[in-house]
Amino acid sequence: MLFDKFQAMADFQASLAEREVAPFGAVTEEILSATEGVVQGHKVLLAGTNNYLGLSYDPRCIKAARDAAQRWGTGTTGSRLANGSFAEHQALETEIAGFYGVDHAIVFSTGYAATMGMCSTLAGPGDVILMDGDSHASIYAGVKLSGAEVIRFKHSDPEDLAKRMRRLGDRANQALIIAEGIYSMLGDVAPLQEIAAVKREYGGYLLVDEAHSMGVLGDSGRGAAQAAGVEADVDFSVGTFSKSLGAIGGFCVSPHVELEAIRFCITAYIFTASSSPSVIASTRESLRIIGQEPQLREKLWDNANHLYDGLKSLGLPVGPTASPVVAVEMEDRSATIDCWKALMEAGVYVNLVVPPASPSTSFLLRNSVSAAHSSEQIDMIIAAYAGILEAGLINPPQAT
Repeated sequence: MLFDKFQAMADFQASLAEREVAPFGAVTEEILSATEGVVQGHKVLLAGTNNYLGLSYDPRCIKAARDAAQRWGTGTTGSRLANGSFAEHQALETEIAGFYGVDHAIVFSTGYAATMGMCSTLAGPGDVILMDGDSHASIYAGVKLSGAEVIRFKHSDPEDLAKRMRRLGDRANQALIIAEGIYSMLGDVAPLQEIAAVKREYGGYLLVDEAHSMGVLGDSGRGAAQAAGVEADVDFSVGTFSKSLGAIGGFCVSPHVELEAIRFCITAYIFTASSSPSVIASTRESLRIIGQEPQLREKLWDNANHLYDGLKSLGLPVGPTASPVVAVEMEDRSATIDCWKALMEAGVYVNLVVPPASPSTSFLLRNSVSAAHSSEQIDMIIAAYAGILEAGLINPPQAT
């Protein structure tokens, strides 16, 4: 039957209902601040929001959104190619291009559309794409639609990338290489210096997804490429407004004038209604704040190091380096669900991640840190994990 392939998921959902847990799509009933809310009836610290700089609840961004809705209305009711290009959309494109020090930018309605749209359009039949094996689902969706030959290289392994580029011979010069800045599940950072060196040696074009690194890394918050000092080697930077910028939407920026022609070939751009004026306005204000208030990044990293060190000191298996994404890796699904429920009951909301969303066969309790968290709130998160350890709910494998 048509629905047979969904039975495993239906069974999993039924088992969660029997245990009275709803870790996927947990409903937030009230937002109290950038770091506190009511989720599934529990007043909790929000430690799974990707709200890295706390700007989703910044009064300046809220005011910008409110004023824009009053002036422009609630939505555009059309795509950018029809009636949905407002002056505000063009202003944001100019500003985000300037933020990245390039001349060309496209604003998309979602980050998924930005990444999927660029990955499905830049390369096509007869072309080659080389992508990190742990890439985000939007990248996988895009390259599948592209019709190009797709080659996966080992996660964050420049030597494996170089080996595969060598095998391409002359075709390497026109290949598209795709990597991310910060990988969203474990919080590890791509070795972009080495990846850029491979590109310089063999040719090709480099696209970097800065979704989780924009606003987080780099002297001015431009992301992992800026932090690595390789921005000149990046042909296309894509990202989202739904993390550090606290809104929703996506972008692509590039030094290549051809981006203006590519714009009219991206189906995810052509056939999607443009972002509402309120979203564009709050994003513009967030971008201005990021450029003028580097202390937000400093506080974010203080909190990230605090949480990473605290969880590691408990003996929990966290990611390879400190990052605003701090994931605890577990081997048993049932135990992971029990721990997620216990954290909720202790007043801490985190993300539960199961395969295939996790980058391996492991299960994750994924924490994301915000500049808006106080040091005391980070201590509360650490204490909640200590509590589930003391209760014997978690028996983690040895940290590596």
